[in-house]
Amino acid sequence: MTSPASPRISVAMSVYNGERFLAPAIESILAQTLGDFELLLLDDGSSDGSADIIRSYAAQDARIRPILRENRGLIASLNEMLAEARAPVIARMDADDIALPERFARQIAFLDAHPDHGVVGAQTIDIDQNGQPWPHATATLPTSHEALLDAIAQGQPLICHPVAMMRRKVVLGVGGYHAAFHHCEDLDLWLRLASVTRLCSLPEPLIRYRHYDQQVSTRHATIQQTGAAVARLAYAERAAGRSDPTQALAKLPPLDDMDALFGRDGVTKALRAQIAQSLRYSPAAMRDHGYDLLLRHLAEGGSHAGMRRTVARLVKFGLPLRALRLALALLCHRPVT
Repeated sequence: MTSPASPRISVAMSVYNGERFLAPAIESILAQTLGDFELLLLDDGSSDGSADIIRSYAAQDARIRPILRENRGLIASLNEMLAEARAPVIARMDADDIALPERFARQIAFLDAHPDHGVVGAQTIDIDQNGQPWPHATATLPTSHEALLDAIAQGQPLICHPVAMMRRKVVLGVGGYHAAFHHCEDLDLWLRLASVTRLCSLPEPLIRYRHYDQQVSTRHATIQQTGAAVARLAYAERAAGRSDPTQALAKLPPLDDMDALFGRDGVTKALRAQIAQSLRYSPAAMRDHGYDLLLRHLAEGGSHAGMRRTVARLVKFGLPLRALRLALALLCHRPVT
């Protein structure tokens, strides 16, 4: 099959040590009912067999454009693929998920019929590492722009990144992905785009979305939730007509410096309270500095809501000493009323 000089869709798939699930992910793209696309497969300095898998598929299908280079991180990879794309529409895809055959056809039809929308996602079929149903229920993603704005206000999920389809011009118009929002670059992008275009997800599932212990959202929960809280605050600043101090940052400052960054007292404490509540369910966060963040929140007189259950959860996570420390902290620190 020849490579289209001007494809309708550029598929952006960044790969880092993804050999375990990479072949099914690539095959699900090549099996799309709408075949007018190029597939950008960027290997971000993998040390496993990912690059060999990419070379093998590229030799079989000219629509695949391999980019093999040293490691620079996901955000740099996403922005590189935005710059390299030949199509006016970008379809995101992760190297561990499986796109359903009608995905591109359904999403491009929606964008063709709705020129006021810059991004369209879809619902997901959640699976585990073995392809079996994921036991935890996932909330339905907003199916209208108005519902998405409500989800922003309520701190709920917006669009599943690996099933997003975006107009390239609109994404470039807001500066692409921002390097400061490590592990939550998609949320920051949706929040910036929500002010300049309409976003929603289709009501039907169009991807099999994989969950497993080693995925980024599991391993880096504390960094991700901290960045997400700051991204939502930056969105609120813009909505209130104030300047966004994160706009030009290459890296977020430490949480204790947020009062200075946003120019008022109480920002750090409010962010810490929000992050602490979001981390209580994460085994990884409770094993790293997310646990210390939670204790700091309590020491500052933060809410005890749900913390007794967190003590029991820490025992379940195999962290009995941390459970004991948390129980003692709850006895010693009274919430501010």
